[in-house]
Amino acid sequence: MNKLLVAGILALVGLGTTSAAYAQRGNHRPVVAVADFQNDTGAGWWRGGVGRELGSMLANELSSTGDFRVVEREKLGAVLSEQDLAASGRVRSGTGAATGELTGAQYLIMGTVSAYEENTASTGGGVSFRGISLGGKRSEAYLAVDLRVVDASTGEVAFSRTVEGRSSGGGVSVGVFRGGFGGSLANERNTPAGKAIRAALVEITDYLSCAMVQQSRGCEAEYQEKENRRRDSNRRGLRLD
Repeated sequence: MNKLLVAGILALVGLGTTSAAYAQRGNHRPVVAVADFQNDTGAGWWRGGVGRELGSMLANELSSTGDFRVVEREKLGAVLSEQDLAASGRVRSGTGAATGELTGAQYLIMGTVSAYEENTASTGGGVSFRGISLGGKRSEAYLAVDLRVVDASTGEVAFSRTVEGRSSGGGVSVGVFRGGFGGSLANERNTPAGKAIRAALVEITDYLSCAMVQQSRGCEAEYQEKENRRRDSNRRGLRLD
């Protein structure tokens, strides 16, 4: 009987410790807002509304990790309208949205698409059927995003990194994308561009979780190695007269 009692107490203590740790994690999660993406390339898939959509997709990715508190900025007007309705006296007392309670962002996340390349080449793996030849194709896309995380209080750049996304053939180079494509990007879902975009957004999310939340030597060393490889590749591509 005593053993059962002790086991029950230990289980309750463990549950309390887990709950406390989760609450502490929630209190210390960075509060972020994601700005509309900018574009410095001539990519054909970039059109009106894409910058806003990419920002929204990244916000969803960050929120789904549980590592961040993401505050709404894209559709803030709907929130303010609800508060105005409550303040008008038309809503039952005690049920309306309160004013002056909006959570401010500690950090603003900004992304600029700085490079995009796409290449479609014959693979030589075509198929011939009844005299009709269907050539095999291999499509590749490369996307680079210049990422900045700005301290909303000081205006200082707290974190910065150029993040790359690649697609090759039918695959994506990194991770599992938790969001979805819509609006202006709906037609790009299964294209090389769409796959490279997904890869870049996943990589951005993983990097920010490492740099802003985990802050472990292991993951930071991994991303520093990626950065060193990227810079070395850029140096090899430069020709100085």
